[in-house]
Amino acid sequence: MTAVLDPTVALVVIDLQKGIVGLPPADDAAGVVKNASRLAHAFRARGRTVALVSVVGVAPGRADVSHTGGELPANFADLVAELGNHPDDIVVQKRSWGAFSSTDLDEQLRSRGITQIVLCGIATSMGVESTARFAHEYGYNVVVVRDAVADPDPAAHTHSLETILPRIAQVRRADELHLELQ
Repeated sequence: MTAVLDPTVALVVIDLQKGIVGLPPADDAAGVVKNASRLAHAFRARGRTVALVSVVGVAPGRADVSHTGGELPANFADLVAELGNHPDDIVVQKRSWGAFSSTDLDEQLRSRGITQIVLCGIATSMGVESTARFAHEYGYNVVVVRDAVADPDPAAHTHSLETILPRIAQVRRADELHLELQ
């Protein structure tokens, strides 16, 4: 099923950074990086907005399962080279799962007239789903690219793609985006 994109669509890439893509599922991450990079280059070639999001810390607060703490490696937040970097890209650093929480992503997208976002990245059930939820609540049309997301927990990945995300987004493969990616 094809997803027709708004003329004012942006690609939002979640946490494709050195400190994340090397973690399990590293095999899945390689495919996500390949597909997300292809999308980023296609969006830029068509003059469309690309937002590159990286996580640089954790949100405050207690949880039963949390970050172990300690210093992150120096290159943890460096985006993977395959994504490229264009001066017109939006670059956002976050300290939470979602890309909208405590960042200026919404303001940057709205200032460019963006009405729809296409999401890809890691992890499906965390950063991607959180960002999709906020985007939907903020009134954006949302597309999640099924073959450009991965999660360390296969069950959580499937639950997000099959149960949660279809209620707030269109879930499509990269080749189903009407963007002339070839």
